[in-house]
Amino acid sequence: MLVAILFLVVVLAGCSQTNQAITPESTGIWNQYFVYPLSWLITTVANIFGGSYGMAIIIVTILIRLALLPLMIKQIRSTKAMQAIQPEMLKLREKYSSKDQKTVQKLNEETMKLYQQHGVNPLSGCLPIFIQMPILIAFYHAIMRTMEIKAHDFLWFQLGHPDPIYALPIIAGITTFIQQKVSMNTTTMAGPAAQQMKIMLYVMPIMILVFAINLPSALALYWVVGNTFMIVQTLLVNRTGNTPDQKNNVGGASK
Repeated sequence: MLVAILFLVVVLAGCSQTNQAITPESTGIWNQYFVYPLSWLITTVANIFGGSYGMAIIIVTILIRLALLPLMIKQIRSTKAMQAIQPEMLKLREKYSSKDQKTVQKLNEETMKLYQQHGVNPLSGCLPIFIQMPILIAFYHAIMRTMEIKAHDFLWFQLGHPDPIYALPIIAGITTFIQQKVSMNTTTMAGPAAQQMKIMLYVMPIMILVFAINLPSALALYWVVGNTFMIVQTLLVNRTGNTPDQKNNVGGASK
């Protein structure tokens, strides 16, 4: 809930400015310390690559994703650690299924003991999201509000206009689906949560496709690069498995 509130506050704080050019003279903490530095980075990288803002968006997207990589790995491993103790969590809920205050309190106590036994912090997966969201939203604003981007072409499309042949939006939708599918393979959920994830698996790609058709191609390019990076990242993290500490904790508990 805290992360959702933060996300809404950040988005609503900046949404009214998406059509305002970002410049060194832009005022406000959001503009001065979040959006403009990323806009400056995009422009600087574009100048290095002969004024190619399309290449700049690709490179800066990868740089940001690399900078956030440790947080993403921490989030994924935290999710895996929580999944490892789910069977024991279900047993506790069955044992203390009564809804009276005393039983609920006992369930909470036993749940906390279970977390401590396995060295799991249920809130550790929220911190990476808490840090990432303002950065990613600021990058979105930097792309939208850097006026130089709108005047340049890249490959077959104009960065400031929607893709005329819809190829980039389709790729954005497909990579969104694959990215979510890969992420779902790393998480094992049951009940309403699993059903919601299945719904989002199809809803999100459609939403991204619709947005990409109507918004500037620069954003669709950002989504394609970001999704591709996330797919590769998730696959690589999954191959490494759990950390040694997690294996020892879970294995020791099972014994």
